[in-house]
Amino acid sequence: MRPLVPICCLLLASLCLRAQDSLLITNVRIFTGTSPEVREGSVLVVEGRIAQMGSGLNPTQGMVVLDGGGRTLMPGLIDAHVHLTVAAIPMVAAMTAPPSYMHHVSGREAEATLMRGFTTVRDVGGPTLGLKMAVDQGLLKGPRIYPSGAMISQTGGHGDFRMPHEIVDGCGSSPALIEKEGIAMIADGPDAVRQRVREQLALGASQIKLMAGGGVSSLYDPLDVTQYTPEEFRVAVEAAENWGTYVTVHAYTPRAIRFAIENGVKCIEHGQLADEEVVKLMAAKGVWWSLQPFLNDEHANPKTGESRKKQLLVSEGTDRAYVLAKKYKVKTAWGTDVMHSPTGASNQGAQLVKMTRWYTPFEVLKMATADNGELMKLSGARDPYPGRLGVIEPGAWADLLLVNGDPLRDLELLADPERNLTVIIKNGKVVKDIR
Repeated sequence: MRPLVPICCLLLASLCLRAQDSLLITNVRIFTGTSPEVREGSVLVVEGRIAQMGSGLNPTQGMVVLDGGGRTLMPGLIDAHVHLTVAAIPMVAAMTAPPSYMHHVSGREAEATLMRGFTTVRDVGGPTLGLKMAVDQGLLKGPRIYPSGAMISQTGGHGDFRMPHEIVDGCGSSPALIEKEGIAMIADGPDAVRQRVREQLALGASQIKLMAGGGVSSLYDPLDVTQYTPEEFRVAVEAAENWGTYVTVHAYTPRAIRFAIENGVKCIEHGQLADEEVVKLMAAKGVWWSLQPFLNDEHANPKTGESRKKQLLVSEGTDRAYVLAKKYKVKTAWGTDVMHSPTGASNQGAQLVKMTRWYTPFEVLKMATADNGELMKLSGARDPYPGRLGVIEPGAWADLLLVNGDPLRDLELLADPERNLTVIIKNGKVVKDIR
């Protein structure tokens, strides 16, 4: 018979384990993500979550102590619109290279994203389910990933990147390359849409992405095209809601946006061509607007031919979209939507800084932390990371950045994360420390 272990020994072992799994960050100026007021003090992290914050916190034996040196501690950044598997790989390589190559590139991009200070991303289309699994298991470094799985598109829709011969041969034959790789799924009619939504949910999607209108980079659809019928939207929304989550849609035009909202969609991606009436509808329905600062500048995804013409139309609508979003107080998220551009992906922080064209630094930081964190929670029962994100408060996930300076005064600091993000913490673990 094994000897009984005294209760006092068990309590001591528990306390030691707790101390070793604890991190005390001292001597910092704390930006909580929700208030422009910065407070001085310390933050205690226990088992990946923020346990306490304030002054007078003292370390216990075995606890790791990180002296912030008077720098600014802020929540990790959140990008609400990424495509990790195709962000940093050229389009030709994505279409011709073995799938394993694309996944190696996406693994490297996941780590680079985290090292830029983005501790959470919402991936709105692509085969990131395996990447998320590898990151969550600690096999790869990367951000928390809210995956949509494959984008769902009608024939000739924005997600239809099949070659012409694949469209002709598609009826009754094997899936096209984009479907085999899990980038997009083609679905026409309510039954097919319902099935595709259920498939992505079964595979682990935290939300569903549908293509509701024309796109810039797609081959077949003009920008003004409205995609999917009210019934197709409704069955997608119903299938998602049955799993406790929501549908977001790619849409630019008022008609596409209105169709989606009137049939239960909870979030609009892009929407740069929205008019005042449809923005009022967004506000009235409490729909999220996931906007990106698309401008005709050095950060624009490189396009040619018809795609370039469509790109210019979208960029011309960006200023007005942000003005309307502010005017009607629409719940606005921020994202980048970089695709097929290694250089563009590396400018993630610079894309955030660009937002000062429309917002104060505090408003920008709140949008990319607390507000985007609120959007992540829209996944409800399918939320892979229950608990608050994008804030520094007791109980929230300890995803934190130590900034060498004050981003509330100088947001430009975030455009150079290699130099100015001295410490990056995800899930209570230090993944970068160059103090």
